[in-house]
Amino acid sequence: MTPLSTFEEGGLGPPLTAGSGPRTLRVTYLFTTFPLLSETPYQRELRALAGLPVELEIYSLWGGGRSFAGRPIRRFNKWRVFTLVWFLPYWLSKRPRVFADLAKRLLRGPLPSALNAGETLLGLAFSLCHAGRIARSRRRPDLIHAAWATLPATAAQLLQELTDIPFSMGGHAYDVFRHGGDWDLTCKLRKAALVVTSSQATRRGLLDRGAPPEKTVLVRRGFDVLPSWRAPRSNRDPLRILSVGRLVEKKGYPDQLATYADLRNAGLRFEARIVGSGPLRRSLERQIAQLALSDHVTLLRAQPQEAVFELYAWADVLLFTGRVADNGDRDGLPNVVPEAMACGVPVVSTPVAGVPEAIEHDRTGVLVPRQSEVTWLSALKALQSDDGFYLELSRAARAWVETHYDARKNSGRLLTHFRVAAASGGLALGPRRAPASPARAPRVEGS
Repeated sequence: MTPLSTFEEGGLGPPLTAGSGPRTLRVTYLFTTFPLLSETPYQRELRALAGLPVELEIYSLWGGGRSFAGRPIRRFNKWRVFTLVWFLPYWLSKRPRVFADLAKRLLRGPLPSALNAGETLLGLAFSLCHAGRIARSRRRPDLIHAAWATLPATAAQLLQELTDIPFSMGGHAYDVFRHGGDWDLTCKLRKAALVVTSSQATRRGLLDRGAPPEKTVLVRRGFDVLPSWRAPRSNRDPLRILSVGRLVEKKGYPDQLATYADLRNAGLRFEARIVGSGPLRRSLERQIAQLALSDHVTLLRAQPQEAVFELYAWADVLLFTGRVADNGDRDGLPNVVPEAMACGVPVVSTPVAGVPEAIEHDRTGVLVPRQSEVTWLSALKALQSDDGFYLELSRAARAWVETHYDARKNSGRLLTHFRVAAASGGLALGPRRAPASPARAPRVEGS
């Protein structure tokens, strides 16, 4: 790994200290479960924010770790749900209109899934149990940021209504498209001081759901440390093909295995590794056996980040066969695409959702229609045999990452948006205001 280069235009410079610029902003991050492998981009984001004038407090509402990068993670102890016997009446008496409005929204119709219903109830319970503690804290946050538009945003919205602390939220493909999105997404988008997304495709979906354009911003993810770029192998026969992602419908793995059968039948020598865990494992194992691909395809379980980057070093090509699932779920810009691009591994992908924002056909990668046997074969043959084409894609992809995927630069932009969102709640961005003195709720120790 090598440090990211300094960007001249819009560079962040050294971290600001007290008296030299804007004061430190206090932000409370809410996650569902943190840190997971799937939340690697958020881990990079938080590490990058650590070098900026921002003080972070991290909550994980459903399990998770105890600490991250030297910071404690406050976990929601489920036994605290029993304290709702006094917290709920207390807050009902203090904010009756909040609960009347919530009841109306809940009675509009059934929630899209049992999972979404459970997340909603847990988010509401967390807010009721923690609102008093957060409002009274000597280090009262200036902004509450929900990493996801589901459980965390449910909690953040109710916290805002109970404590008057503004909230912002992430809006990602899963939140917007799966089963039609979160049940209360439109209301959350309207009430949030800021909505952050990492792809233009998802931003369009958020706008379609009613997100105000002026406060719905694109801030891409990024690397806090850029992986080393490597030159292509001089002999790519057999071609080493890598695919990384959860074994779920939206990743299009049955299509991918059918493509591998076509490659074999066409005489292309290759070795493929699929890395991931999920509900489709057994059906994919059966398909590999039925297509007689066992000598060509290895199905690996989910790997830690270090092992995945070792696989990027092994691979000649990253294959991404994403699609729109029957329940509407899809990727925005999958993390594996810019990761492979950064390592110099050309990406061959379907043009689904946000992928074309990073992959410009035949310049930074190759885009192939989902079901086009001839095109997949042609693209992979070219990457196996044409050194000039391979090197051109590899270098252009790396350049795209260096321009768009610097976590430090992007986190600086995010912090700027956080300051605006906090100010929308009445925060003065000069000297620290004294903590508000809300009515005291019954106190329960612990997190």
